[in-house]
Amino acid sequence: MIGRLQGQLVYKQPPGLMIDVNGVGYEIDAPMSTFYQLPECGNNVTLHIHMIVREDAQTLYGFHDLADRSLFRTLLKVNGVGAKMALTILSGMDANGFKNCIQFGDTDALVRLPGVGKKTAERLVVELRDRLGNDSNMPVMNDAGVNVGAVRNHIEEAISALTALGYKASDAMRMIKNVQYETSSCEDLIRLALKSSLSN
Repeated sequence: MIGRLQGQLVYKQPPGLMIDVNGVGYEIDAPMSTFYQLPECGNNVTLHIHMIVREDAQTLYGFHDLADRSLFRTLLKVNGVGAKMALTILSGMDANGFKNCIQFGDTDALVRLPGVGKKTAERLVVELRDRLGNDSNMPVMNDAGVNVGAVRNHIEEAISALTALGYKASDAMRMIKNVQYETSSCEDLIRLALKSSLSN
Protein backbone atom coordinates (compact mmCIF):
# COMPACT_ATOMS: atom_id res chain seq x y z
CA MET A 1 0.00 0.00 0.00
CA ILE A 2 1.12 3.56 -0.71
CA GLY A 3 1.50 5.63 2.47
CA ARG A 4 3.39 8.68 1.23
CA LEU A 5 4.33 10.30 -2.07
CA GLN A 6 7.01 12.90 -2.72
CA GLY A 7 7.53 14.44 -6.11
CA GLN A 8 6.82 17.32 -8.46
CA LEU A 9 3.35 18.84 -8.50
CA VAL A 10 2.12 18.58 -12.10
CA TYR A 11 -1.34 20.11 -11.80
CA LYS A 12 -3.91 20.97 -9.16
CA GLN A 13 -7.60 21.37 -9.87
CA PRO A 14 -9.84 20.56 -6.88
CA PRO A 15 -10.55 17.90 -5.93
CA GLY A 16 -7.80 16.34 -8.06
CA LEU A 17 -4.07 16.83 -8.43
CA MET A 18 -1.11 14.96 -9.92
CA ILE A 19 2.36 14.32 -8.52
CA ASP A 20 5.20 13.14 -10.77
CA VAL A 21 7.38 10.66 -8.88
CA ASN A 22 10.40 9.64 -10.95
CA GLY A 23 8.44 9.87 -14.18
CA VAL A 24 5.26 8.23 -12.89
CA GLY A 25 2.23 10.51 -12.52
CA TYR A 26 0.00 9.75 -9.54
CA GLU A 27 -3.55 11.13 -9.66
CA ILE A 28 -4.75 12.04 -6.18
CA ASP A 29 -7.95 13.40 -4.66
CA ALA A 30 -7.51 15.78 -1.74
CA PRO A 31 -9.58 18.02 0.56
CA MET A 32 -9.38 21.80 0.27
CA SER A 33 -7.41 21.93 3.52
CA THR A 34 -4.60 20.23 1.59
CA PHE A 35 -5.00 22.38 -1.53
CA TYR A 36 -4.47 25.50 0.57
CA GLN A 37 -1.04 24.12 1.51
CA LEU A 38 0.11 23.14 -1.98
CA PRO A 39 2.99 24.99 -3.68
CA GLU A 40 2.87 26.27 -7.24
CA CYS A 41 2.92 23.65 -9.99
CA GLY A 42 6.45 22.54 -10.82
CA ASN A 43 7.57 22.54 -7.19
CA ASN A 44 8.14 19.48 -5.03
CA VAL A 45 5.47 18.38 -2.59
CA THR A 46 5.02 15.59 -0.05
CA LEU A 47 1.60 14.15 0.75
CA HIS A 48 0.44 11.47 3.17
CA ILE A 49 -1.63 8.95 1.23
CA HIS A 50 -4.63 6.77 1.92
CA MET A 51 -5.24 4.17 -0.79
CA ILE A 52 -8.60 2.54 -1.47
CA VAL A 53 -8.57 -0.56 -3.68
CA ARG A 54 -11.75 -1.82 -5.33
CA GLU A 55 -12.39 -4.25 -8.14
CA ASP A 56 -12.89 -1.46 -10.64
CA ALA A 57 -10.54 1.22 -9.31
CA GLN A 58 -7.55 2.11 -7.15
CA THR A 59 -7.98 5.59 -5.70
CA LEU A 60 -5.40 7.67 -3.87
CA TYR A 61 -6.34 10.34 -1.34
CA GLY A 62 -3.67 12.83 -0.30
CA PHE A 63 -3.30 14.92 2.85
CA HIS A 64 -0.84 17.60 3.89
CA ASP A 65 -1.14 16.67 7.58
CA LEU A 66 -1.13 13.26 9.24
CA ALA A 67 -3.99 14.42 11.48
CA ASP A 68 -6.18 14.99 8.42
CA ARG A 69 -5.39 11.53 7.05
CA SER A 70 -6.10 9.96 10.44
CA LEU A 71 -9.45 11.74 10.65
CA PHE A 72 -10.27 10.73 7.07
CA ARG A 73 -9.67 7.08 7.97
CA THR A 74 -11.82 7.43 11.09
CA LEU A 75 -14.66 9.01 9.11
CA LEU A 76 -14.67 6.10 6.65
CA LYS A 77 -15.60 3.80 9.54
CA VAL A 78 -18.83 5.72 10.20
CA ASN A 79 -21.95 4.14 8.73
CA GLY A 80 -23.09 6.10 5.68
CA VAL A 81 -19.90 8.16 5.30
CA GLY A 82 -17.88 7.50 2.17
CA ALA A 83 -14.68 9.00 0.83
CA LYS A 84 -16.52 11.83 -0.95
CA MET A 85 -18.29 13.00 2.22
CA ALA A 86 -15.11 12.59 4.27
CA LEU A 87 -13.27 14.88 1.83
CA THR A 88 -16.15 17.37 2.02
CA ILE A 89 -15.96 17.45 5.82
CA LEU A 90 -12.19 18.02 5.75
CA SER A 91 -12.69 20.72 3.12
CA GLY A 92 -15.18 22.55 5.31
CA MET A 93 -13.22 22.54 8.59
CA ASP A 94 -9.85 21.42 9.85
CA ALA A 95 -9.40 18.25 11.89
CA ASN A 96 -9.16 20.16 15.15
CA GLY A 97 -12.38 22.09 14.52
CA PHE A 98 -14.21 18.91 13.59
CA LYS A 99 -13.08 17.13 16.75
CA ASN A 100 -14.29 20.04 18.86
CA CYS A 101 -17.71 19.82 17.16
CA ILE A 102 -17.88 16.10 17.94
CA GLN A 103 -16.80 16.43 21.57
CA PHE A 104 -19.31 19.22 22.28
CA GLY A 105 -22.13 17.81 20.16
CA ASP A 106 -22.21 20.86 17.89
CA THR A 107 -24.46 19.40 15.20
CA ASP A 108 -25.42 22.90 14.02
CA ALA A 109 -21.87 23.49 12.78
CA LEU A 110 -21.75 20.06 11.14
CA VAL A 111 -24.97 20.50 9.16
CA ARG A 112 -23.52 23.64 7.60
CA LEU A 113 -21.12 21.38 5.72
CA PRO A 114 -22.33 20.48 2.20
CA GLY A 115 -24.04 17.10 2.11
CA VAL A 116 -24.22 16.67 5.89
CA GLY A 117 -27.81 16.55 7.10
CA LYS A 118 -29.18 16.54 10.63
CA LYS A 119 -29.28 12.75 10.92
CA THR A 120 -25.75 12.37 9.57
CA ALA A 121 -24.46 15.02 11.96
CA GLU A 122 -26.08 13.26 14.91
CA ARG A 123 -24.64 9.92 13.78
CA LEU A 124 -21.16 11.45 13.53
CA VAL A 125 -21.40 12.76 17.09
CA VAL A 126 -22.71 9.49 18.51
CA GLU A 127 -20.23 7.21 16.72
CA LEU A 128 -17.14 9.38 16.98
CA ARG A 129 -17.31 11.08 20.37
CA ASP A 130 -15.66 8.29 22.33
CA ARG A 131 -13.46 7.20 19.44
CA LEU A 132 -11.90 10.62 18.90
CA GLY A 133 -11.70 11.32 22.59
CA ASN A 134 -9.65 8.16 23.12
CA ASP A 135 -7.30 8.68 20.16
CA SER A 136 -3.99 9.79 21.65
CA ASN A 137 -2.70 10.70 18.19
CA MET A 138 -5.50 13.19 17.65
CA PRO A 139 -5.87 15.32 20.78
CA VAL A 140 -8.83 17.69 20.83
CA MET A 141 -7.55 21.14 21.58
CA ASN A 142 -9.41 24.38 22.13
CA ASP A 143 -8.28 27.80 20.91
CA ALA A 144 -6.24 28.31 24.07
CA GLY A 145 -4.29 25.10 23.47
CA VAL A 146 -6.01 23.15 26.26
CA ASN A 147 -6.63 19.43 25.71
CA VAL A 148 -10.42 19.07 25.63
CA GLY A 149 -10.21 15.46 26.73
CA ALA A 150 -8.70 16.61 30.01
CA VAL A 151 -11.47 19.11 30.71
CA ARG A 152 -14.42 17.17 29.34
CA ASN A 153 -15.41 15.93 32.81
CA HIS A 154 -15.47 19.52 34.08
CA ILE A 155 -17.77 20.51 31.24
CA GLU A 156 -20.14 17.61 31.92
CA GLU A 157 -20.14 18.43 35.63
CA ALA A 158 -20.91 22.08 34.90
CA ILE A 159 -23.82 21.11 32.62
CA SER A 160 -25.17 18.77 35.30
CA ALA A 161 -24.93 21.55 37.88
CA LEU A 162 -26.83 23.98 35.68
CA THR A 163 -29.60 21.45 35.01
CA ALA A 164 -29.82 20.87 38.78
CA LEU A 165 -30.36 24.62 39.13
CA GLY A 166 -33.40 24.33 36.86
CA TYR A 167 -32.00 25.03 33.39
CA LYS A 168 -32.99 22.79 30.48
CA ALA A 169 -30.19 20.50 29.30
CA SER A 170 -30.12 22.18 25.87
CA ASP A 171 -29.88 25.63 27.48
CA ALA A 172 -27.15 24.45 29.87
CA MET A 173 -25.11 23.07 26.95
CA ARG A 174 -25.51 26.34 25.05
CA MET A 175 -24.46 28.38 28.09
CA ILE A 176 -21.34 26.26 28.63
CA LYS A 177 -20.51 26.31 24.94
CA ASN A 178 -20.43 30.11 25.02
CA VAL A 179 -17.74 30.18 27.72
CA GLN A 180 -15.98 26.81 27.36
CA TYR A 181 -12.77 28.30 25.96
CA GLU A 182 -12.33 30.76 28.83
CA THR A 183 -11.48 28.27 31.59
CA SER A 184 -11.05 24.58 32.38
CA SER A 185 -12.35 24.88 35.96
CA CYS A 186 -15.81 23.48 36.65
CA GLU A 187 -16.62 26.21 39.17
CA ASP A 188 -15.49 28.96 36.81
CA LEU A 189 -17.46 27.43 33.94
CA ILE A 190 -20.63 27.58 36.02
CA ARG A 191 -19.93 31.13 37.20
CA LEU A 192 -19.15 32.40 33.68
CA ALA A 193 -22.14 30.58 32.19
CA LEU A 194 -24.51 32.13 34.73
CA LYS A 195 -22.96 35.55 34.24
CA SER A 196 -23.29 35.25 30.46
CA SER A 197 -26.92 34.15 30.78
CA LEU A 198 -27.81 37.10 33.01
CA SER A 199 -26.17 39.59 30.68
CA ASN A 200 -28.14 38.39 27.65
